[in-house]
Amino acid sequence: MEYRKLGNTSLELSTITYGAFAIGGNMWGGNEQKDSIASVKASIDHGVTTLDTAPFYGFGLSEQMIGEAIKGYDRSKIQLLSKFGLVWDGSNQGKGEFFFDAEEAGKKIPVYKYASRANVMKEVEESLQRLQTDYIDLLQIHWPDSTTPIAETMEGLELLIQQGKIRAAGVSNYSVPQVAEAQKSVNIASNQVGYSMLNRGIEKELVPYAREHNLGIIVYSPMERGLLTGKYLESGQLKDNDHRNGYFQQFDLEKVKVFLDTIRPIAAAKNATLSQLVLRWTSLQPAIAVVLAGARNADQAIANAKAMEVDLTAEELQFINTALAKI
Repeated sequence: MEYRKLGNTSLELSTITYGAFAIGGNMWGGNEQKDSIASVKASIDHGVTTLDTAPFYGFGLSEQMIGEAIKGYDRSKIQLLSKFGLVWDGSNQGKGEFFFDAEEAGKKIPVYKYASRANVMKEVEESLQRLQTDYIDLLQIHWPDSTTPIAETMEGLELLIQQGKIRAAGVSNYSVPQVAEAQKSVNIASNQVGYSMLNRGIEKELVPYAREHNLGIIVYSPMERGLLTGKYLESGQLKDNDHRNGYFQQFDLEKVKVFLDTIRPIAAAKNATLSQLVLRWTSLQPAIAVVLAGARNADQAIANAKAMEVDLTAEELQFINTALAKI
């Protein structure tokens, strides 16, 4: 495993970081809690010291399971990353920006973006309880909230740093102008954004900005929610309540299949899976500090961790990029 310093902070994170969205269950067709906890433990045992979660993932369940899974480990050697700013329980009292209706047990649950200073302080206390810890290594606003001034949100993060409840502040899904505005109020360590072989939009503005300002980029959905594993292009079946049934339709699936077949021999030559090849390619892109990878069980977690053992030459990277250009 490789460990990388995050931005201009003292945090060192495992390049492959455990992404805990799917273990929350909502939107992913559910998962067995014992398998989820086993996947977290297996990750840690194989060098993945960084775990990324959020209150919204399973409406608190993901954080609770992370808290249970890390019992017995040296907390000082584990980096917990969480978020705030998505509210679903009505505690925003009608404030904030409506985001979408989530579904849980057949019921629609309205979710709002709400990142007032007071809500930042409230949510972190709830996360600390669920995670069973007294500090969070990196706290990130989950999505921009157009109804709250960025400076107000960042003031809350700065206060939490001063109180010792968080070690560093980050943002998620922020544009370059939003990051620049946030940095006026607090030292922003990172921006967590979607990025993959099929989604390279951040390379135009965010990557150059990050390199110039020593901002860490944390990548989510590098596997495009499983599409780049190739298994859903063959015989993989998704449950009816799995959001990926619609998500995958944005891509030209035939071209994706041709691309994966083109790079498959590279993975085979290295005794690696397509997933490991994709994760390793992602980790080698400019300004990328951390690559989030989800796992539903211990075997998947171990495979993700071993992606960093895949050695790619400059020629192989160029071959992959040339194949990508044809999609």
